[in-house]
Amino acid sequence: MTLSPLTRRRLANFRANKRGYWSLWIFAALFLVTLFAEFIANDRPLVARVDGRWYVPVLADYAESDILEDGLPTDADWHDPVLVQGIEERGWMLWPLIPYAYNTVVKGLDQPAPSPPSTRNWLGTDDQSRDVLARVIYGFRISVLFGFTLTIVSSVLGIAAGAVQGFYGGATDLLFQRFIEIWSGMPQLFLLIILASIIEPSFWTLLIFLLLFSWMGLTGVVRAEFLRGRNLDYVRAARALGVSDTRLMARHILPNAMVATLTFLPFILSGSVTVLASLDFLGFGLPPGSPSLGELLSQGKNNLQAPWLAFTGFVVLGGVLTLLIFVGEAVRDAFDPRKLPGGFGK
Repeated sequence: MTLSPLTRRRLANFRANKRGYWSLWIFAALFLVTLFAEFIANDRPLVARVDGRWYVPVLADYAESDILEDGLPTDADWHDPVLVQGIEERGWMLWPLIPYAYNTVVKGLDQPAPSPPSTRNWLGTDDQSRDVLARVIYGFRISVLFGFTLTIVSSVLGIAAGAVQGFYGGATDLLFQRFIEIWSGMPQLFLLIILASIIEPSFWTLLIFLLLFSWMGLTGVVRAEFLRGRNLDYVRAARALGVSDTRLMARHILPNAMVATLTFLPFILSGSVTVLASLDFLGFGLPPGSPSLGELLSQGKNNLQAPWLAFTGFVVLGGVLTLLIFVGEAVRDAFDPRKLPGGFGK
């Protein structure tokens, strides 16, 4: 596929910002790794072979009786010493790098929980004896997935709303602006507290609730671009030729509006990740026990005698936001018409 000169120039400008370019690769690598969290941190073996039979515990549930003839007809506890000894006598198991899931209670600790980092638990355990590194891996994944989903859906809604406002203008624009002013003044935190008292928040309920307010982030930018673009000569000519309003908005004005919109997306993504961590820190986020960076920070606040909890949460959350901000700066440079390839302005 042949790229246009404008696209090649934008890619060159993006690569010229080394900090943002490498931040994108680091963030993408971390996200790709955490997508397979079950194969990295799990309290079940990846694969086992007993008496000539193959088992894949990471993908399927097995009872002890399915593995050992004298086993119980209950779900297998792969950390049970009796089961482990029986398997090792008749076969072998291959464990993931971290033999704990995000909700696994680590037994037999040398110190009371929260225990400090050790060769067994690289980042220590929290106050409920759960491995911190495993919870960070799962928490990173759910935070980024939540942020991506919230950013994409809210951006689509915000762009559509801003396009309608700017294209039609007049009474449509005026009424929509008054609605946005009223709606943006709603006390979101109080409404969330009321919601949490009625139902238990989950990934999807939080997402829907935050979507009710986050879609306004891009509306103003898109509205301004459409107000300007609808009066351009080529748009007027297309309208005179009978092109429909939908086609005018989608093909003639939206591409120009997307230039300003794309520069905001990395910053909106970082805000989406932060809002979930903030809600979890305050106790109005994901259900108790869910892997969460905000919940890890809350544990650090409540367990000052275990500084590794707060330090880990701060480094992970701060690192993610730093990478996203650097990527946002590189995207902004890529779409800056004053930038020449190599990072030098005119």
